[in-house]
Amino acid sequence: MKNILVPIATREKGINNLTYAVNFASITQARVYVTCINSDGTAEQVLRDVLEAVPVVKSVQVVSKVLSGDIFEGIQELSRTLKIDLIILSPKSIDISDKLYLGKVTGKIVKQNDVPLLIVPANFLFRKLDKVLMAFKNANYKNDDNFLMLEDFLNIFNSQLHLLHVNTPDAPEEAKEISKGLMGRSSSLTESDNATVFQGILEHYQHINPDMICVLRRRKQNIFEKIWQRNEIFKEEFHTTKPLLILKERE
Repeated sequence: MKNILVPIATREKGINNLTYAVNFASITQARVYVTCINSDGTAEQVLRDVLEAVPVVKSVQVVSKVLSGDIFEGIQELSRTLKIDLIILSPKSIDISDKLYLGKVTGKIVKQNDVPLLIVPANFLFRKLDKVLMAFKNANYKNDDNFLMLEDFLNIFNSQLHLLHVNTPDAPEEAKEISKGLMGRSSSLTESDNATVFQGILEHYQHINPDMICVLRRRKQNIFEKIWQRNEIFKEEFHTTKPLLILKERE
């Protein structure tokens, strides 16, 4: 994990995410790139405010850049040219009155980008990840390279991996065979019968009490299948107060 990208839209969320990224990079020796994705003409000022507010860590190099033109194309281009390994984003809000978990901008970045993404809740302090919950429906992964980023997190924090296999009514028989790579790395396996993966997470969340949740966005039939028809993600569809690592399935 060498290069981390932090797109920011507001001062408050930018400080939160950049602080998390800098602390994370101090352990991984990664370089942090921060860019502003608002389009109201205040991008340079927002970047300056965020950089001034985030404590300096001498061992971490932070590079800032203002995007021009289409912000989504800009992020994709930055991800390619800078060989970004991880993008850190914010949820829309944790306010109970706000129905959205991810808004249009963040949701579109998640939808369009192939780079692993870490959604960091507001005011979430950087800390050791003792338990990571990996939730899935189809457990038969043909390519264990899908989990290289997850493996990095587990190694960095010496974390336990807890698997949650949700057996849904529409799951094919071959979905029940769990990848040997995942099984060999896990500390526990929970089988659950639920209508959706998210319902399985809700049922077992308190018992496992993870420090981070990981999901794989598969190219077909996955936890976000219906959500990808639009860019917003509503809290009743998916919401967590812990960091959420989203991986995208590799060919």
